[in-house]
Amino acid sequence: MRNFLLTALLCFAASTAHAKPNILTILVDDLGYGDLSSYGAPDLKSPAIDSLMSSGMRFDSFYANCPVCSPTRAALLAGTYPDLVGVPGVIRTYPQNNWGWLSPQAVLLPRPLKAAGYDTAIVGKWHLGLESPNRPNERGFDHFKGFLCDMIDDYYKHRRHGINYFRENEKEIDPPGHATDLFTQWAIDYLNDRKGMQKPFFLYLAYNAPHTPIQPPKEWFEKVKARENGITDRRAKLVALIEHMDHGIGQVIAALKNNGQDKNTLIMFSSDNGGQLSVGARCGNHRGGKQDMYEGGLKVPTCAVWPAHIRPGTRSDIQGISMDFYPTLCEVAGAKVPSYVKGISLLSTFLGKPQKLE
Repeated sequence: MRNFLLTALLCFAASTAHAKPNILTILVDDLGYGDLSSYGAPDLKSPAIDSLMSSGMRFDSFYANCPVCSPTRAALLAGTYPDLVGVPGVIRTYPQNNWGWLSPQAVLLPRPLKAAGYDTAIVGKWHLGLESPNRPNERGFDHFKGFLCDMIDDYYKHRRHGINYFRENEKEIDPPGHATDLFTQWAIDYLNDRKGMQKPFFLYLAYNAPHTPIQPPKEWFEKVKARENGITDRRAKLVALIEHMDHGIGQVIAALKNNGQDKNTLIMFSSDNGGQLSVGARCGNHRGGKQDMYEGGLKVPTCAVWPAHIRPGTRSDIQGISMDFYPTLCEVAGAKVPSYVKGISLLSTFLGKPQKLE
């Protein structure tokens, strides 16, 4: 009897020790509030993201911290207003046009998650610093595969101002292929590497799409043109770029399922700001778009999926903001939140409980 009880206690201890969920945060770039079929786009098909929206909780009033890239990324990863961590504007490659430098005092999200027992990885766009000490591996990520700079001038050539900023950790790499396909495959590679591991993971998957240049693979553009009567080339290119990205996200989710990781993974999806109107983006019925402080520049499609915890098909009109990701994910992971963090954990809302707003 004593041996039975000891075995039971050991099994219970093992199960609770490994009960922390994996975390997959997907941040896309310049996706307008009206540029998903689930958000009313009449000429666009986004089945993978739409499936995420219906598999968990969709947020109808979620906002980016800023209508441009770097500040929102700083807010999401630092948990506070971007100005307070040195990123009031876009971090760029040339000093005369640079609007931020990430504060060394900012404790980025992977650090408390690492302290809570997580393996941490970023795939895709970093955009928070080009040089030491502001590279991903120096700010808490165990693994980095993507690019450092603000954007790429060509989805296939992967250069910015003629410079290659693609890295695998600290090593410069120059892989062939469309950037969206590369990020999708690298995310899948990471998930496959973590298959069967007891240590939970935090994967921050930051797609560059649908940021300019609007450069979808030719076959995706042709498919949209053949399907949508009367669509302009400008709009068709953007739709194709989004649909191509959506397909990639579907492949990542499929890998989670194939690896048996999906049942214990919290997935959060959002965009860094609203859509760019000059390239044909739709921002719902809101005024403005990217770079505007109107709702079109700040209101972003967002959802959270967590099987057995978040009820599928639920919606919330709570006004969340990018910096809320940080305390939310820390609470989920049992990680300590630094005292400077201004975001609010939305875990209570996820679980259908009353939300504390301070």
